[in-house]
Amino acid sequence: MVAANPDPIDVHVGSRVRLRRTLLGMSQEKLGDALGLTFQQIQKYERGANRIGSSRLFKLSQILDVPVSFFFDDMPESVEFANRGMSDSPAEPFEADQLSKRETLELVRAYYRIEQPKVRKRMFELVKSIAQNED
Repeated sequence: MVAANPDPIDVHVGSRVRLRRTLLGMSQEKLGDALGLTFQQIQKYERGANRIGSSRLFKLSQILDVPVSFFFDDMPESVEFANRGMSDSPAEPFEADQLSKRETLELVRAYYRIEQPKVRKRMFELVKSIAQNED
């Protein structure tokens, strides 16, 4: 029997794998090669369709140069409490946050490629100013 929806924790962990992989500029194929897997398997992990075992999660942390706890950081409380049976209501469907969107990751990577600190700071202030005017 196949579950209708992936477990929200698996989705969160997968989104964190994707976040870190993308921030490093690493392809799914390169990550798969480092783990001895296909890029399709990496896709399934990143979507939360397949659960990542503890030994593989440890290897991922080494390859992506983050502590294992990184994959659980910023987990929504609704996901945490629902999976511990401590929530009064069912968990809301989990959606990857804006930090894991491709556009956001590309923006962050481009921002940090700006070498002059003053220029980078002015770009930051410009974006903040535009966002405030949108409100």
